[in-house]
Amino acid sequence: MLWPSDFLQSATIMSKTGLGGSLFYAISIVFDILMFPVLSLTLKTRAPGAKTFLQIIYARFGKGAHIGFCCIALFTNLITVMALILAAKAAIYVLVKDVSDEMILLLLAFLFGSYCFIGGLGTTFYISYFNTALTFVSVLVFIVHVTYKETDNIFVMKENMYEAMKCVHGPDGNYQNSFMTFRSQGGLILGVVTFLMSTSVSFLDQANWQSRIASKPFQGVAGFFIAAYLWFAIPLTITITSTTVYMSMSYQNGTHLLSPLDIDSGYITPYVMEAVMGKTGAYMLITMVTMALMSTGSGEVMAVSSIIVYDIYKVYINPYRKGIYITQCPLCGKEKTHTDNTANSDQICKCPSVFTCKACENDVVVRLKAEQFIHPYECSVHGRYRRYEDELSHYKSWCMLWVTIAIVPYGLLIINSGVNLNWVFFTLPGVLNAFPFPLLMTIVWSKCTAKAVITGSIMGVFAYVAGVLIVAELVYEGGLGNFLTNTFSDYSLLGGLTSAVIISVSSTIIISLCTHNIKTKHDAERVWDKTLSIDNPLNPWRCIYGEELANINVSEDIKVNTTHMTKIFRSARILAVVGGLISFVIFGVVIPANVLSLEILTLDQFSSWTFACQIWVMIAAAFAIVVPPVEEIVQIVRFYIRNKPNEFLNKEEYTLSGSKQSLVI
Repeated sequence: MLWPSDFLQSATIMSKTGLGGSLFYAISIVFDILMFPVLSLTLKTRAPGAKTFLQIIYARFGKGAHIGFCCIALFTNLITVMALILAAKAAIYVLVKDVSDEMILLLLAFLFGSYCFIGGLGTTFYISYFNTALTFVSVLVFIVHVTYKETDNIFVMKENMYEAMKCVHGPDGNYQNSFMTFRSQGGLILGVVTFLMSTSVSFLDQANWQSRIASKPFQGVAGFFIAAYLWFAIPLTITITSTTVYMSMSYQNGTHLLSPLDIDSGYITPYVMEAVMGKTGAYMLITMVTMALMSTGSGEVMAVSSIIVYDIYKVYINPYRKGIYITQCPLCGKEKTHTDNTANSDQICKCPSVFTCKACENDVVVRLKAEQFIHPYECSVHGRYRRYEDELSHYKSWCMLWVTIAIVPYGLLIINSGVNLNWVFFTLPGVLNAFPFPLLMTIVWSKCTAKAVITGSIMGVFAYVAGVLIVAELVYEGGLGNFLTNTFSDYSLLGGLTSAVIISVSSTIIISLCTHNIKTKHDAERVWDKTLSIDNPLNPWRCIYGEELANINVSEDIKVNTTHMTKIFRSARILAVVGGLISFVIFGVVIPANVLSLEILTLDQFSSWTFACQIWVMIAAAFAIVVPPVEEIVQIVRFYIRNKPNEFLNKEEYTLSGSKQSLVI
């Protein structure tokens, strides 16, 4: 969840809107995160075998909608990488003297690429833990140094920071034009805009889905709630600290120390950390930004590579078996047993499971004994498909390499275009706002149709562009002549985003109701049969959830439907609903109601708010640093205790049969 903009862009927002802007920005992102427990659980219920959201679109609507959303997904990745490049440039330019654009881009390419090739998605979870822990430690050091360390620096004295925020004339729309208030009309609008745009990016960025889909439902739901509470502490705390110090420095100087362009580019936090902490602050921010860049950037590289290989090459250029339907087995071309209703057994797939296939077990054992994995697969059922999957994995590795290299020319194009981080962060993601609702309907509504999804998305894009341009021309001075400034102003973005949402939502619903063929519950189940059929024969999802299906008495020969999946995920659904309601009350009612009851904060109230944020980030840091390794150790001990009684049996089987059957277990 950590992005470089959490350290950079949040300070820009507070410098323009005050305390209200920083709070509503944080709440908007938290609301975006809180949508995913229910959404990810629904996806697991309807398509437990899906690895990308594009697979669901292809299963339901075929090639037309799939090609369109592949383009949108790649465009989302390009926007995200653009924001990462500009965020890195903003931080490094301030902290490193005379660094060239080429050197920055080469550094980013190295960070993204090396992270991708360390060990895939599984390894990134472990490395992301260290990134997160290091980020929290750096935030705590910055806060303690500024707030609690005895110093004669007048800029970090709480009274001077408060006086600067109170005395500087704030924007129109703030209560009494004060920065020291949560009653900010511009901040509220910005929060709504940020929520809509962050939701668009979250829904359409495959880099988000590939890690969110990887977890089991209960752990995934709990993880989203934990992420929301942990994330809320970081940008809010950094923003209050860095922006108030910058305002104090500018107030004492009599004018802003940074130009409007520098502020829009996200230079406030780097400038303050270097000014207050010297080289130590520069190193800390470089470390935090680097960690965020590594996690986010490598995810984007892997996401682009996955789309190119698995959603373009595998589907359109070199499919394993051409002309088969989604409910048919790719190995034999016949209907899968768990989605077919026909009584003719000759039309039903009878391929053995990879976990019970003796030939596959022999192939694995022989290849493990070989010095190199050069032994050909000899299984007549799965061998050819294993070779195909190995080829795709090989192509993906090369694709990641070329995508990483392409970052350098792409970055030079972006930097030389003259766009700033603020414009990229707010304006471009708005184009995507036409697509999340059609995608959401694809996952949750059986009556949604391909015509509705395509038409609703296209009409939403036109509505967004028209809304932004019309409001920018009519409301702001200079109109479209001052394009970069006016097109990411509050009302321009709000007009475009709301237009996109209204048009895409209404178009998708109306066209779906006019074109769907769902008349009975059985028809709806047949729609979800398509998404339930998304599977990998080498790692079928029924085996992953075999224990859960056995608990509800679903045997291998019984067709699994969404009713079964809903039943086995019942506890996760209760957690998602109850946790979501509690969290929405906390972030949407309790916190805003308390702070909005204040007009202009007094020094004591400002100190109390700052202290509360610091306590929050300290608790979050303790949790993020301590709990994951403790949980991992508990898991290791539990598996060790469970497997110890079988140790002698496994050794006996290995000695007698010469096979590493225990590895499969």
